[in-house]
Amino acid sequence: MIRPGLLLGIDDLDGLDAVVVDTRLALTGATGRSRYDAGHLPGASYLDVDADLAATPGAGGRHPLPEPASFVAAVRRAGISRGSRVVAYDDGPGTAAARLWWLLRDYGHDDVLVLDGGLAAWSAAGRPVTTEPFVPVPGDWDGTPGRLPVISAEDVPDVPRSGVLLDVRAAARFRGEHEPIDPVAGHIPGAVNAPLTENTDDLGRFLSDEELRARFASLGVRDDVPVAAYCGSGVTATQTLLALRLAGFPDAALYPGSWSGWITDPSHPVATGD
Repeated sequence: MIRPGLLLGIDDLDGLDAVVVDTRLALTGATGRSRYDAGHLPGASYLDVDADLAATPGAGGRHPLPEPASFVAAVRRAGISRGSRVVAYDDGPGTAAARLWWLLRDYGHDDVLVLDGGLAAWSAAGRPVTTEPFVPVPGDWDGTPGRLPVISAEDVPDVPRSGVLLDVRAAARFRGEHEPIDPVAGHIPGAVNAPLTENTDDLGRFLSDEELRARFASLGVRDDVPVAAYCGSGVTATQTLLALRLAGFPDAALYPGSWSGWITDPSHPVATGD
């Protein structure tokens, strides 16, 4: 079932006039591009999270928001135009597809949907994949960022004082017991752990709006308090921002630098444990 501006079910893609974009991201093992080459939805183009949906790593973390000119060029190469309906997908849970969803909306393009369950749900439904290369006709898309709320590192400490700062990484990373990617383990003081895996089912399909609202309410999220989310590098937190929007909390902000950006400044405090 289509949830306008948010989600698209597998069956709803049939006959839909849309630009379909594969955004699969791989932190380890085969690259997202190689996974696309090994099998993707028919007619899908590919955008790489590292190269197309992020800037060069640095003080802004491992996946800073992309430079506008670079992002516009990448979106056009994917075949997207000003009037296009866009459907983004990844392996399933929306952790990379939501990055494109969030960016396009931030640039003023609201006709963008995440394929609920992505490739996992598509394959489970017996739908075909192809290895045939797809070269889209370049689009004429354009836009400028700034429509969606973001917070800077300077803003971060204020959020838990008056609202809720959600850390969407796995519990072991939040507690500082296991850190497979970044050089420092732990979390931002005052943050609440809200693992993004709890937003979806086993096939990566989002829980119902009511279930998501109850989940976030149990973490302290309310309509009358500020809410922001972060992850390791600012990519997968957008999946939780999508879940928050489904749950009726559309004003939640992204901390783009996230944990990998926070720890680039040694003066920033680090917490461990629950």
